[in-house]
Amino acid sequence: MNIALFTPSQNPYSETFIQAHKKYLKDKVFYYYGSGNHIHLEEHPRLNDSWKLFFLKIKRKLFREPFATIYERLLLDSLKKNKIDVVLAEYGTHAYSILPVIKKAGLPLIVHFHGYDASVKRVIEKHNDYREVFAYASKVIAVSKVMMEKLQVLGCPKGKLVYNVYGPQPEFHQVVPTFLKNQFVAIGRFTDKKAPYYTLLAFAKALTKNPDAVLIIAGDGALLNMCQNLTRHLRIEKQVQFLGVITPEEYRNLLGESIAFVQHSITAKNGDMEGTPLAVLEASAAGLPVISTFHAGIPDVVIHGKTGLLSEEHDVEGMAENMLKILNDTGFAKTMGESGKQHIASNFSLQRHINSLQEILELKK
Repeated sequence: MNIALFTPSQNPYSETFIQAHKKYLKDKVFYYYGSGNHIHLEEHPRLNDSWKLFFLKIKRKLFREPFATIYERLLLDSLKKNKIDVVLAEYGTHAYSILPVIKKAGLPLIVHFHGYDASVKRVIEKHNDYREVFAYASKVIAVSKVMMEKLQVLGCPKGKLVYNVYGPQPEFHQVVPTFLKNQFVAIGRFTDKKAPYYTLLAFAKALTKNPDAVLIIAGDGALLNMCQNLTRHLRIEKQVQFLGVITPEEYRNLLGESIAFVQHSITAKNGDMEGTPLAVLEASAAGLPVISTFHAGIPDVVIHGKTGLLSEEHDVEGMAENMLKILNDTGFAKTMGESGKQHIASNFSLQRHINSLQEILELKK
């Protein structure tokens, strides 16, 4: 089976789940990235040769066809040439974008929603509530139970919906935390839905009772500078380190020396929500307790009181208390981390995720 994997952009650092799909699906994957007139096929310099493009441009002028039809034909030819059997579109928005070509090709379409594409109101409206996508798609994949409900409300037939949470890379299961440092670790984009400023406020409150604690935050994004300013305002800059974008290996090293993973996810004003954050799964697989919120898919994978401690969205006091529970009882942190490691290995492994996705692609319709 030949699978065409479509994504809006090539290899973003935060989308390791897409890289896992490329790497672990057992069939041949043709990776198409980009949007509109700028779709490329990885490891192929271009979808067309110059003579073919020249011919299509002349034909367009003669028959007064829209400019976009040239690139539709080039993509159609590529799909035909590579004998594609099924299309996997990452993000509902991208599925909507490529749908006209996929319809013309007559190929089965599997749509994988991830987060903002199923929650941001403006995005959903712009893409016509995904009505055409839901009507044509063979299956629609959601990564949280909340997302399943949202997509069904939008009109996706229940029989087409599949719940399939990501899984962490195997290397995260091999991490053995030492719990030797009173160090919290966070990683992710500095965006509204991850609310890193709430994590900082909670940490500042925890510091008043445990001044030796440290918070390491990795990632980049629009709110980074604001958060750096906030640490200075709170006078906690000596206890907080901003690392920028780091590699998975560096993240695993941090997990091995930290006492808990922290992330205060919320629903943003525009409706933006998490799916199920992969960083949460990775931290739990590594054996760290997760301190987070009752948000989107997080309570699907973190058992409150057993594998992590969750507070309500915007509850800074509650998150600070949960941080202190971990700081004040290393034995409790270890027990919770071990439970989390077992829970992820048993229920949310990468192999389970890939096997489920493979089965969906093989069924097609």
